[in-house]
Amino acid sequence: MKVLVIGSGAREHALCRSLSLDPDVTALHCAPGNAGIAEVAELHAVDALDGAAVARLAGSLGADLVVVGPEAPLVAGVADAVRVAGIDCFGPSAEAARLEGSKAFAKDVMAGAGVPTARSYVCATPAEIDAALDAFGAPYVVKDDGLAAGKGVVVTEDVDAAREHALNCVTAGGGRVVVEEFLDGPEVSLFAVTDGRTVVPLQPAQDFKRALDGDQGPNTGGMGAYSPLPWADPKLVDEVLETVLQPTVDELRRRGTPFSGLLYAGLAITSRGIRVIEFNARFGDPETQVVLARLRTPLAGVLRAAANGTLAGLEPLRWSEESAVTVVVASHNYPGAPRTGDPVEGLAEVAELDAPAAYVLHAGTRREGDAVLSAGGRVLSVTATGADLTEARDRAYTAVARVRLDGSQHRSDIAARVAVEQRG
Repeated sequence: MKVLVIGSGAREHALCRSLSLDPDVTALHCAPGNAGIAEVAELHAVDALDGAAVARLAGSLGADLVVVGPEAPLVAGVADAVRVAGIDCFGPSAEAARLEGSKAFAKDVMAGAGVPTARSYVCATPAEIDAALDAFGAPYVVKDDGLAAGKGVVVTEDVDAAREHALNCVTAGGGRVVVEEFLDGPEVSLFAVTDGRTVVPLQPAQDFKRALDGDQGPNTGGMGAYSPLPWADPKLVDEVLETVLQPTVDELRRRGTPFSGLLYAGLAITSRGIRVIEFNARFGDPETQVVLARLRTPLAGVLRAAANGTLAGLEPLRWSEESAVTVVVASHNYPGAPRTGDPVEGLAEVAELDAPAAYVLHAGTRREGDAVLSAGGRVLSVTATGADLTEARDRAYTAVARVRLDGSQHRSDIAARVAVEQRG
């Protein structure tokens, strides 16, 4: 099978790494890719938002399967263009991708499907914003209705800050903002592969959104993640499949916009039960890094079965009993205006550690001659596996210590509390 992956982040590197280990994959391509992906796939220049260009590239490569990684190309209809060209594509249509592209649309789908979620108001005027903030009270949760690269959500006790963010979303975005009630309890990310009818859940993970230790600082796209979740109810996945994932897929099919690809449910395990925080229409970053680190079933066949409607015939997925932890190394000043162009050193030293138990997945990097330079806010995802979370953490942070990037930052507490609790 010849596979083309679209994207350039650590999520795409994780996908390419897994696909490169799949014996059924005879050729692996990525567009546009990054310095790390170039080690496992052939890179190609393409505008990832141009569906016609992506379809032409896939055709010229003789690709049997195209995997669209990021959300923006999906919302732009890239998967539609690839399928029109007669090529299997893993990723939802533009219409179905509105589940991530519009928070208001997602709330409407959840209402139709009877999916438990936070109470919310969709606001378009200052008066509506003020009324919604007053109705819920602090902590205030304000979400940009459209795509915001994981940074469009503000959770704050400060009503003025909440109102300012809401007004910015309305004026600078699509004219709407979602204000919703605060959900207590731990958060869980659960991915599911679906062909529009059959839904196959993956293993749950937990990510860390805040920039600083102790869940302090601004929201980011994610500073680390771990899997499995030793504290979670063993029945969690089955319950989410029954009450959230399958009803959502069924509702979208009923509306004439079937969803095939990766359905991501961001969940809060509240005192009143499971509630959906948000849906995404693609693999999440950095949770993908730890989930795929534990997947033992070859990936290409799973993705192609979702693309061509044959998931019902898939054998149950096989998983490693090991734990996985990923730590994001970010540029100076992330998530503000990150500094780029700094040399990334120490990668060879990481490769000399407990490979394949510890490895680096590139996010925002580019190659200049023999040098690897930073090219984005989140630069690397340092990932490791181990017998338990303590061993996986130790390996991950040992590898992080080998990386040298001037002014870089990372959290030191990814999975720390849970690892201690796991060992009793």
